[in-house]
Amino acid sequence: MAGPAQLVIEAFESRFRSTPDVACAPGRVNLIGEHTDYNSGLVLPMAIDLACYAASAPNRDGLLRIYSENLKQARQWPIDQLGQLRPSGDWSDYVIGVARQLEFRRGRDLLVSSRVPLGSGLSSSAALEVSTALALGWSGSLPSPELAKLCRRAENDFIGLPSGIMDQFVSVFGYENAAVLIDCRSLAGEPVELPGDVTVVAVNSMVKHELAQSAYRQRVAECAAAAREIGSLRDATLDSVQLIHDPIVRRRARHVVTENQRVVDFVAAIRRADLPEMGRLLLASHRSLQNDYEVSCQELDFLVDTALAIPGTFGARMIGGGFGGCTVNLIDRTAVEHFTSALGQAYCAKFGIEPAFYPVRPAPGASRIS
Repeated sequence: MAGPAQLVIEAFESRFRSTPDVACAPGRVNLIGEHTDYNSGLVLPMAIDLACYAASAPNRDGLLRIYSENLKQARQWPIDQLGQLRPSGDWSDYVIGVARQLEFRRGRDLLVSSRVPLGSGLSSSAALEVSTALALGWSGSLPSPELAKLCRRAENDFIGLPSGIMDQFVSVFGYENAAVLIDCRSLAGEPVELPGDVTVVAVNSMVKHELAQSAYRQRVAECAAAAREIGSLRDATLDSVQLIHDPIVRRRARHVVTENQRVVDFVAAIRRADLPEMGRLLLASHRSLQNDYEVSCQELDFLVDTALAIPGTFGARMIGGGFGGCTVNLIDRTAVEHFTSALGQAYCAKFGIEPAFYPVRPAPGASRIS
């Protein structure tokens, strides 16, 4: 059976009648450290064995032509007009943002096929950005912080989302057997190997509430307001947080300060193979996101609370921007089948929605395949 890279090559050759170069980049699950990356904080994501594949070759037509195998959608623009484009609100914005950062002058054809579930909170967008940058001709070495920075700029500057660098960084710097402890201020990354008797399961709520993107921008602005009052939240203490006048801004800052400490404590618990403490910290992270940061929703809260009552579950929390998407769950590897069955039945009974389950493993970062 042909692998995903070969299938992408065949689809490209069929559509564009030329032979492409291919790159791939993984999605990610963030174990802990949520909404800390754009505050120069600490995060502990892992690249996962679900990736986006991008195939590209030059064309002589002076066009950027792109096609999504997942969505069966095509787009094209003259190369010399890319600088005049504005975001349209769909998947092609990520490709345009990357293409503008690369500043190439020749026509290119691009075909993308992603195994990262779209809109799930598993960072399908960063996987698309990184694989696209490689396929369209980013020529630096791998892994490279410059590639992660370029893809973040594409998201910040063209799409206008004030995101941090975690997603792009771990898509570039993933490890096959470890999560990555990232200092988002220094961009230092360190592998942290997980205990062998636990499985990481992402659970997709299959909902994404409209509030998600506007609330994300609002939280970024609230953290900036806190930093103007007490200085960088990376260096803040709970005592300094108490000096913030606005009670809402104070709660946002408290989440960031306590979440940075939870990342430190979680890594220490991993190194002791202390699964109960890892689980406790995951739940504490969720409660902070639920109450101080206020980015959860009833579906995510239900998934977390129900998971914790299932034998073999060490801990659970929401991941990503919030208001839908996925939870991450640490499950005894012998209990995964029962976990998915019990949680799936309970969630469907409550909301009439079948959740999706992704048992994921740590995976290598982005690569050029051909």
